[in-house]
Amino acid sequence: MKNGLVIADSGPIFSLALIDKLDILYGLFDNIRIPQAVWKEITYDETKQDYLKLYNFFKDKTCQISGLNELTFVMDFGESESLILYKELQADFLLIDDKKARKIAENLDINCIGLIGLLSIAKDKGLIGKLRPIFETFLQNKRFYSVDLLNAILMAKGEEIISYKT
Repeated sequence: MKNGLVIADSGPIFSLALIDKLDILYGLFDNIRIPQAVWKEITYDETKQDYLKLYNFFKDKTCQISGLNELTFVMDFGESESLILYKELQADFLLIDDKKARKIAENLDINCIGLIGLLSIAKDKGLIGKLRPIFETFLQNKRFYSVDLLNAILMAKGEEIISYKT
């Protein structure tokens, strides 16, 4: 059984594209949507390595919010539109990593999941193999995840932890 509708913010999208795992969204959710602001963030630079991958995956998953975006004074445009779209579409999950935006979303009773939690679930469902190489790729490419968090997940999954110096 899948988990309904997810609204995704750009941070987790960029990380999934980096590890070539956008398809796990199909394995975990019935429906995937992004707001127009996130679309602009992920497709603004046609010269980026993952541009075509992102464009092709999300071109038919973009939605325009119908209300006003009154949250831009507390978070960036993509994050704020993601929260609004979640509410407008009565989504089941918001895929978001930004700590401040996530805290605000959770205070608005939005059901958030971060990418690391999503990858942990994907591993449990057999959609991905080992997490450690994925986490190492994030760190090597300056994706901003706490090594302590990554190691806690690796330990819980019975994988070797990462010794990483910044």
